[in-house]
Parts: sequence; structure tokens; C-alpha cells
Amino acid sequence: MTQTERCPAPEDRGSLERMIGQLRERAARGERVLVALDGRCAAGKTTLANALGERYGWNVVHMDHFFLRPEQRNPQRLSVPGENVDHERFFEEVMLPLREGRPVCYRPFDCHAMAMGEPIQLDPRPVTIVEGAYACHRTLWEFYQVRAFLTVDPDLQQVRIRQRNGLEGLRAFQERWIPLEEAYFAAWKLEQRCDYLLGQ
Repeated sequence: MTQTERCPAPEDRGSLERMIGQLRERAARGERVLVALDGRCAAGKTTLANALGERYGWNVVHMDHFFLRPEQRNPQRLSVPGENVDHERFFEEVMLPLREGRPVCYRPFDCHAMAMGEPIQLDPRPVTIVEGAYACHRTLWEFYQVRAFLTVDPDLQQVRIRQRNGLEGLRAFQERWIPLEEAYFAAWKLEQRCDYLLGQ
């Protein structure tokens, strides 16, 4: 097992305050820190990332902006855990500029409109948080300095999804999106491998 694949002890992985402290210390030393907030839907990834970004002035990138466009979706690709996100475009348009300290400019894919949105621009900042399922995709894993997995009680997850997406949306998550996410988590053992395990 390599250093990037280490499995931290459970008792060392549950403190949001410790994670924030680590990020602030590294930023104060002048480091550029890339943070992945991956985990289960409705676990609070977006809420947490936006709150941290607003409080500390950190960049936030949403993996939802990189779901596959219709022409990219095919049974062969979707049969592989984690491949329902455009990690190739994310790497080229977001990860590479961030690693090099350059501004980022990308167009988000809007799943509701099934179209690309207006460009989003981000200037380099000490900390950039990438939030969303598949943030820790195997092709991106090594480029993060900090990785957190957010989990949620299954019953609370169902309640939150229904409140957010309605009954039809809940059915779609139950039948399609949650199984795809869980297959991805299991295939790469993300819940065990991430530096921090956070959630309710």
C-alpha cells in the first residue's frame, strides 16, 4: 500500500475542526492545497464546501458541473465504476491549472437543460475545494493533498433527497444514482482510504 493509499485509523478521521485547522495552517505556510469532498448524495458536501468557501475565501468547484454530456454516455462507459463523470475534462480544465497556480475557466454542464452553461472563472487561491461524488476518481486521487469522505444515515439521506428533489427525484436516486455511487465507493474503497470521514 502506497502512502496515498493509506487507511487512517477511524479515530483519527472524524474531526471537521481538525481538517479545517490543517487547511488553514497549510495555506498560511504559502502552500496551494487541493481538497476533495467526496461521499454520499445528500451528505452535505455542497453545503459544507460553500460554507468553507464563504468563510475563508477559498475556491469551490462542483463535480456536478462535469457529469457526462449525452453524447458521452454509453453502456460500456457507464458499466465502469466512477465513469459517469467527465474526469478527463475536469483534469484538463480545472486540475492542471490549479496545480500550476493558473486561473481556471470552464463551462459547467447543466443536467437539467442538457447544455453547457456560461463560463466560470476562478483565480488561484491557497485552498480550492472540489466537492461532489466522484471528486476522488482514481485518475484524480493523487493530485489532492486532503481528501474527505462525507457519509449520511440512509433514512436521513432519503428524507433529504425527497425534500430537495421530490418523490420522482427520490425514485431516480434510488434506482440509478445511489447504486452507481455505491458501486464507485466500493470499487475504490473510498470510505476507508480518505483522510477524513465526516457525517451524521
